[in-house]
Amino acid sequence: MRRTFQLAFLALNLWIGAQFVLFVHYYESGGHGVRVARPPGVEGWLPIASLMNLKILLLTGHIPHVHPAGMFLLIAFLAISWLLRKSFCACLCPVGTVLEWLWRPGRQTFRRNWGLTRWLDTGLRSLKYILLGLFLYAVGSMSVPAIQAFLEGPYGLVSDVKMLDFFRFMGFAGAVVMALLVVLSVFVQNFRCRYLCPYGALMGPAALASPLRIRRDATLCIDCAKCAKACPATLPVDRLVSIRSAECTGCLECVAVCPAEGALRMSAPGRRAVPAWMMAAAAAALFLGICGCAWWAGNWHTGLPDRVYVDLIPHAREFTHP
Repeated sequence: MRRTFQLAFLALNLWIGAQFVLFVHYYESGGHGVRVARPPGVEGWLPIASLMNLKILLLTGHIPHVHPAGMFLLIAFLAISWLLRKSFCACLCPVGTVLEWLWRPGRQTFRRNWGLTRWLDTGLRSLKYILLGLFLYAVGSMSVPAIQAFLEGPYGLVSDVKMLDFFRFMGFAGAVVMALLVVLSVFVQNFRCRYLCPYGALMGPAALASPLRIRRDATLCIDCAKCAKACPATLPVDRLVSIRSAECTGCLECVAVCPAEGALRMSAPGRRAVPAWMMAAAAAALFLGICGCAWWAGNWHTGLPDRVYVDLIPHAREFTHP
C-alpha cells in the first residue's frame, strides 16, 4: 500500500514537472511550442516561499496571492505528519521514493547497507536541523512587508523557474554534490533523508505530537529483531515498548515483517490498533481535502497576468537573490 502511494505521488510530480517545462518553454521561445497552464503543484518544490507565505497567513490572516499552493501543500504535509507520524516522508516525498530505490538495490547487490557509528550518526543527524534552523531564522527575521516585497519582486515571482534552471543548467559543484548523494544513498540507507533534509526535519516536531505510536507487546514478542532490521530509520524497535522518535516515519515496515501476530502494531490512544488502510485513507483525505478546499475557494492558483510571464521568464537567469 505504501509503495502504491509512493508511485502515485511520484507520477503526479513527473506530470507536474513535464507540464511546467512546457509552460516555461513557451515563454522562453517567444510564444512558440505548446502552450499549457502553469501547474500550481510545482510550488511544492518551493519550501522557503511556502514558509514565508505561512508566516504571512499566521500574522495577518490573509492568504497570499503569490505561490499560495505551496503554502497549502506545506500545511497538508504538516497535518499528515501531526496525525500520522512522518507519513509524508514514507509515502509521499518523491525524493525519498527515488532514494529508497537506490539503497534497496544496494542492499541486494552488496548484501548489506553500511551504517555509521553511533556518535557519527547522531552528529550528522543534527545537520538537517541546523539547515532547518537557518531557514527558520531567515524567514523569522523578515517582516511581513519584507516577505511580500521579496515574493512580489522579479526573483520571487519566477523562483519556480529559478528552481527549474538549477537542474537544467547545473554547475560543476552542483553536479558533484548530486552525484555524491546518489552514491552515498546506494551504500548508506536513506543518507540524504536522514542527515540533510530540512523538510523532513520540519516534519519531525509535528510527528512528535502525533497521537499514533508503534507499540511492541513484550509478552508476544519472540525477540527475532526483524523489526529493527526492517526499520528505514534504524530505530531499535525490538528493544522499545513505544516508538516516540521524531525519526519514525510510520511506514509500518516493522509491522509488516513481524512474524508474531499482535506483537507489533500502530496504536492510537487507548492502545487501539490502526490498520494500514486507515492510515492510507487518512493521508489521502488530508492531502486531497486541504488542497481541494484551497482550489475550491479560489486560493490555489498564482494569478499573474500573462505579460508578467512574458517579461520575466525569458530573463529568469539574470535575476539574482535580493
